[in-house]
Amino acid sequence: MIKIENLVKRYGDKLAVDNVSFTVEEGEIVGFLGPNGAGKSTTMNILTGYLSSTSGKAFINGKDILESPMEAKKLIGFLPEQPPLYLDMTVEEYLNFVYELKGCTLNRRKHIAEICEVVQIKDVYKRLIRNLSKGYKQRVGIAQALVGNPKVVIFDEPTVGLDPKQIIEIRNLIRMLGKDHTVILSTHILPEAQAVCDRIVIINKGQIVANEKREDLQNLITGNRRFEVQICGPKKEVLSAVKEVTGVSYAEILGGGEGDSSSFLIESQPGVDIRKSLFHKMAANSWPIIGLSSLGVTLEDIFISLVDRNQKSEKSKSKKIKLNEGDK
Repeated sequence: MIKIENLVKRYGDKLAVDNVSFTVEEGEIVGFLGPNGAGKSTTMNILTGYLSSTSGKAFINGKDILESPMEAKKLIGFLPEQPPLYLDMTVEEYLNFVYELKGCTLNRRKHIAEICEVVQIKDVYKRLIRNLSKGYKQRVGIAQALVGNPKVVIFDEPTVGLDPKQIIEIRNLIRMLGKDHTVILSTHILPEAQAVCDRIVIINKGQIVANEKREDLQNLITGNRRFEVQICGPKKEVLSAVKEVTGVSYAEILGGGEGDSSSFLIESQPGVDIRKSLFHKMAANSWPIIGLSSLGVTLEDIFISLVDRNQKSEKSKSKKIKLNEGDK
């Protein structure tokens, strides 16, 4: 559905997007993550035709966004970081204006009514946009993106500035839209992607540093696996025995658990599954394990690890270039 090939964007000497390539399949919700200034918005603006690229291609359902802009843009609904609203219009006037602007041919009344139902703005349909809360303004912005029933919907930072209740509502709305649309969600808010997306693409300093399904991301880093384990037995002796288990890199007592058990934080060495060894060690001492939960790694751990790795790589390249220049 969406294909980006070797995309490059320069602003003078600044390289904002550096040879970016990825695809989004039909029906996917893909999170496009990166720190502020990483190149997210630039990539999204090229994909939607707001900016031209220095080089590279962007396709929407086979249509090149630069060579066939009208055909490609008809397939896209876009909500930029600042929703393109006319504050002196009512919601009704604005959505009818967008309908005309897009040259939509669907039954006007029925189509706009369906959109208002989906984004839950029927109760403010006759009100001036200026007088709406930020959450409702964001919903109106999503509504304009859905006019024409586009195959692809792109959201750029859709929950910035919203309160927690509004954030949850917008996330639920995005999930629902993902059932009938291909969705790209550009954000720097990690819980956003974790809660909504099927796949996550991470960009840093204009380069893609990860492109994986959400559940496969933790395989990209070699950090320790963490477990919280409840074990019945004398705390200090149990802790000493846990530290002797092959593959355990760290262990500490967290506190009391249920009954006569204690709770322990245990970290394993990279790539080592300690669960069987831990079970046998505790069984040999007649100390029952009554609970074990994997803490794993969070999306935040993964994000920081990948971004740091990319920055170290860039510094290393920069040093090599300087050394080579010094040899001349």
